[in-house]
Amino acid sequence: MRFTKYVDALAWLESHVDFERVAPNRQSVPTLQPVLDTLALLAEPQSDYPSIHVTGTNGKGTTTTLIAALLCATGLRVGAFTSPDLHAVNERIAVNGEPIDDEELIALLSRLADVESVSTVALTRFELLTVAALLHFSDEGVDVAVIEVGMGGTWDSTNVIDSDVAVLTNVDLDHTAVLGSTIEAIAGDKVGIFRSSGIAVVSTTNAIVVGTAQARAAAIGTTLWLLGDSFQLERNELAFGGRAITLTTPFERYEDVLVSLHGIHQGVNAATAIAAAEAFLGRALGADVVTTTLARARMPGRMELISRKPMIVVDGAHNPAGVKALVATLDGAFHVEGERRCVIGMLGGRVVDDMVEPLVGLGFTEFHCCAPHSPRALPASEVAAAVRRMGGVAYEHPSGTIALAHARERSTDEDLIVVAGSLYLVAEVRGEVMRVVSRHLD
Repeated sequence: MRFTKYVDALAWLESHVDFERVAPNRQSVPTLQPVLDTLALLAEPQSDYPSIHVTGTNGKGTTTTLIAALLCATGLRVGAFTSPDLHAVNERIAVNGEPIDDEELIALLSRLADVESVSTVALTRFELLTVAALLHFSDEGVDVAVIEVGMGGTWDSTNVIDSDVAVLTNVDLDHTAVLGSTIEAIAGDKVGIFRSSGIAVVSTTNAIVVGTAQARAAAIGTTLWLLGDSFQLERNELAFGGRAITLTTPFERYEDVLVSLHGIHQGVNAATAIAAAEAFLGRALGADVVTTTLARARMPGRMELISRKPMIVVDGAHNPAGVKALVATLDGAFHVEGERRCVIGMLGGRVVDDMVEPLVGLGFTEFHCCAPHSPRALPASEVAAAVRRMGGVAYEHPSGTIALAHARERSTDEDLIVVAGSLYLVAEVRGEVMRVVSRHLD
């Protein structure tokens, strides 16, 4: 099958089951076999280059992006597979920081459609994108691919790679219906990406998670790099334009490095990325690579300032741990003289009160509640009810753009508007403010 138009290729992709939009479950026995069978028909492209595999509840997208940027700065050709995207599916598959272009994506999806018709193996949407990325990186002759897990680890479709370095950013309660209802259970799923011949970089100090990682590493013979042991983040402080970090790795000490991302968690993500890149290289990155790359770091949709007067900040915090990180960042990084308003919307599968409570406690003047563009979206009324239960003032709106418009109308130039709760909502608002047209099929 040969697609001639981007929209036709995308329509074929969207015709497959999409667990990012429809809540996944584990009612059936999980298996990676359909992905493995499809890759076998494509001559095992994932075996053509070394790889780094990144998992975690939060921060894995930023860490993946930073690892790729650091390695690219050393002169390597680097592929990166991330999710979700904000405005176009092309964003998920990039080489040296450049998203795949339309013609290349059309060609990839055409090949996968042919394979599907011959094999009769029907993959999910995310599985298809995983295979497309692994195939594209082979076609492009990358020196290394940095692959972000979609969800979990052991049974995620990305776990078909035999990575040289595995990264675990952190573990919190999220996707509990699929991954388990305890930190230990979720950690057990995530450490499934560790490999016996590789290095595992763990950047959380949670005793349960560290213990789970240690047990897995000991069982299969993985070399373990732990934060606070193999690499140490000695300084992680607020600085103009982001964070200032001082880090010691097994190869080098980096002092007072500016990370142009906001939030304590971004300092940790940057340190993790440096450690992971050096674990892969087996040597120091060097001060020039580290300082230049991190000073230029950008993460769209993550604590991103998209407008001033009033100041508008969007953040993809979509679980309680993410919201807590957002709250911890706001006072220092985005201080304003005026009032604070929050545009908020979220998907089902979250405990709404746990998401709302930290934001109400921070003292937002009012909340403008809406439902993100997703079949899994919670009604605005449910979010508003949670805000009111916590003692906050809530308004209900039919869309994110209308919620933002109302918040803007009620704000002065000295005020702050924060948009959070879902990356679907962030994408909608970011597109409206920055005039970025969504290329998703409605």
